Amino acid sequence: MSESRSAYSAFADLLATCEQPVSPAELHGLLVGRSCAGAGFAAEGWLQDAVELLGEPLPDTVRQALLGLQDMLRNELAGGEMALLVMLPDDEQPLLQRAQAMGQWCQGFLTGFGLTAGDRALSGEAVEVLEDLASIAQVEEALEESEDGESDFMEVMEYLRVAPLLLFAECAAPLAAENKPALH
Repeated sequence: MSESRSAYSAFADLLATCEQPVSPAELHGLLVGRSCAGAGFAAEGWLQDAVELLGEPLPDTVRQALLGLQDMLRNELAGGEMALLVMLPDDEQPLLQRAQAMGQWCQGFLTGFGLTAGDRALSGEAVEVLEDLASIAQVEEALEESEDGESDFMEVMEYLRVAPLLLFAECAAPLAAENKPALH
């Protein structure tokens, strides 16, 4: 079982015990979107955005899990990874369920990115990535439970693992570099 799958299951269980209607995919997408738009990694901002999405104060268990999720993402982005983990259900789940979660992830990403980036001017490539994510958010109706459907799903997943990095490089990486103290 991969780290992203076990994280999805753990968050699904945690959110279910708190009676939260938000999917782990949407929550993770929100975090990645705001991070790629340059929100930084201060805990307060992330927790505030999560409370707005969840609609109520966070129990300590959820709060700690959200901070752990943020640390995991910070390590991926700061480590110069060439791909992100995208939190979706296990491959053993029906394709429709995974496709719905993919759409929720994209919706969360777009929300987080939009809240953070605002009206910032973006390159043509960055705008194209955002348009692609908006299209992918509608993908669940287009995929059929078949070998071709699985292949299409995996192709889109690979895109989701790398495309947000372009947005991070354009919007957040320059801000992160400016905020680092100079070594003398």
